Amino acid sequence: MTITSTPSANAIRVLAVDAVQKANSGHPGAPMGMADIAKVLWQDFLSHNPKDPSWANRDRFVLSNGHGSMLQYALLHLSGYDVSMEDLKQFRQLHSKTPGHPEFGYTPGVETTTGPLGAGIANAVGMAIAEKTLSAQFNREGFPVVDHYTYCFLGDGCLMEGISHEVCSLAGTLGLGKLIAFWDDNGISIDGEVEGWFTDDTAKRFESYGWHVIKGIDGHSEADITAAIELARSVTDKPTMICCKTLIGFGSPNKSGSHACHGAPLGDDEIAEVRKSLGWTHGPFEVPDDVYAQWDATAKGAEKQTDWDTLFADYAKAHPQLAKEFTRRVIKGELPENFNAVADDFVRSAQASMENIATRKASQNAIGFFAKQLPEIIGGSADLAGSNLTLWPEAKGIETDADGNYIYYGVREFGMSAIMNGIALHGGFVPFGATFLMFMEYARNAVRMASLMKAKSLFVYTHDSIGQGEDGPTHQPIEQLANLRMTPNLTTWRPCDAAETAEAWRQALIKQDGPSALVFTRQGTKAMERSEAQLKDIAKGGYVLKDCAGTPDVILIATGSEVALVVEAANTLSADGNKVRVISMPSTTAFDAQSKDYQQSVLPAGVPKLAVEAAHVDFWRKYVGLEGDVVGMTTFGESAPGGELLKHFGFTAENVAEKAKALIG
Repeated sequence: MTITSTPSANAIRVLAVDAVQKANSGHPGAPMGMADIAKVLWQDFLSHNPKDPSWANRDRFVLSNGHGSMLQYALLHLSGYDVSMEDLKQFRQLHSKTPGHPEFGYTPGVETTTGPLGAGIANAVGMAIAEKTLSAQFNREGFPVVDHYTYCFLGDGCLMEGISHEVCSLAGTLGLGKLIAFWDDNGISIDGEVEGWFTDDTAKRFESYGWHVIKGIDGHSEADITAAIELARSVTDKPTMICCKTLIGFGSPNKSGSHACHGAPLGDDEIAEVRKSLGWTHGPFEVPDDVYAQWDATAKGAEKQTDWDTLFADYAKAHPQLAKEFTRRVIKGELPENFNAVADDFVRSAQASMENIATRKASQNAIGFFAKQLPEIIGGSADLAGSNLTLWPEAKGIETDADGNYIYYGVREFGMSAIMNGIALHGGFVPFGATFLMFMEYARNAVRMASLMKAKSLFVYTHDSIGQGEDGPTHQPIEQLANLRMTPNLTTWRPCDAAETAEAWRQALIKQDGPSALVFTRQGTKAMERSEAQLKDIAKGGYVLKDCAGTPDVILIATGSEVALVVEAANTLSADGNKVRVISMPSTTAFDAQSKDYQQSVLPAGVPKLAVEAAHVDFWRKYVGLEGDVVGMTTFGESAPGGELLKHFGFTAENVAEKAKALIG
């Protein structure tokens, strides 16, 4: 291995060890080992403007091995982003711009939140898909307004995680030629040398995916790294994996090459030795002016963006409608001005139809309608399109039509969900992806990451209860709805009919500050009658669907397919002289966001309440209180036809009526 030690790369190393030491926690090994790769990429190839981190045509950089976050923070600081030396000194401190792992929204220039290993490369695949599809939709001869790369650093841990297989396999199939990954092949993880548990032939693995693989790169040789990046950029029909052999903790005389420098401060004595070995004569958090000058990317970045602005101005003259749409979708991320008015008409038409259909079918109708209004919608399913009902007449798969709007993800629920996050973060698209609600479990981490980042990913889940039927308890969700509803920033909808489904889709599409989960039935549902006022109240998440005169004797709350049986039970109770109110609550998230006055007008105190949902009972305790009751699930399901199961577990109008009578007393 050639030993090189340029001041530019060493600035990254010493800033990393100083920040980790001051914080008394962190991971110095990866930044020290990858500093030379980062130096070449960021100084010689990366197209970006530190003064405008949101420039539409910037290259995207993803640090998938996010524990090495000081590498990225050092790069941002040195290049001229709004990340000061004081910010570096506040590494891993409360409310700092430099949290323990890179977090989207905290630090200018950080494109995605990484930390869960493998998630970053998945996001990078999504970003590369967005770039390729956007370029096909918007570029015209002589006007490459979408023309940028996605670069991703990843380590052994990312490659061990199963999600890397899911997304990298798909990336090869889709021929994402502007995705370039750098494998930090240092042979070390937290437990030590990885040869005891990671002996894959990574190069062959990626070759089998259809990637262009560049092997045997010395990760500390600038000449090797430069040649590898140039070669990678010359291959336009395949993503590239550059295999870089590196020394973890490069520059540490006593701890490099071992897990001792992976995830702990080096200590003052060893840091002093690092400075000696690197020839770095400056104190903690000191970088000389000549090194800053080598790194400063502000002038070059401004020039690149100015050149693009000129190109886009000419594009706007030649293709005014495309330029207007690009500005709306990609630069501003706005919906069309008339969107809500058009959506109002669609919701009214769904109500007027009074169709008794499964909400998954109502969802398909909504997708078909909204996709015509919003060309930024890009859909997909994890090999369940015929069951999730996610295809619509104008859907075109991007694997055959580069300017398409649909992704056949294959059986890759986790990969699909994390790729969606990358697409959403890239901009220009609103991605949705579907699977059975039960298999949200495979994708749970990606759903959580979308929520953490407030990414506009739309997670579509069908077959939402024991009504799934014969496939049995392995496919019947019980606790999943509660899990989704308790996730911060995620809005979950479980509509009861076509009108509520249409409104749920509208609300998911207009939400700008986070993801949504749209949960639909396999089985048919009964259309509910509503007034215009009730139709508008759907957006509030919970509303009075059926009421009585005066103070009710009991309030029945339900969601999804259980709303119809609650209405039936209410009719029985009313016929017996009881005063009953029925609440449809398609989104507890939206309902909880309403004013206390509104919530109390719907669910007044002092009235016994019964909640009914074919999911875990515990979630509903906060609405019914200790004096109320829940008809729900406390066990897993069984294998039988869905209708039989619903009866077996007490989801009948008769049982609901009996439970309500017990509350009335």
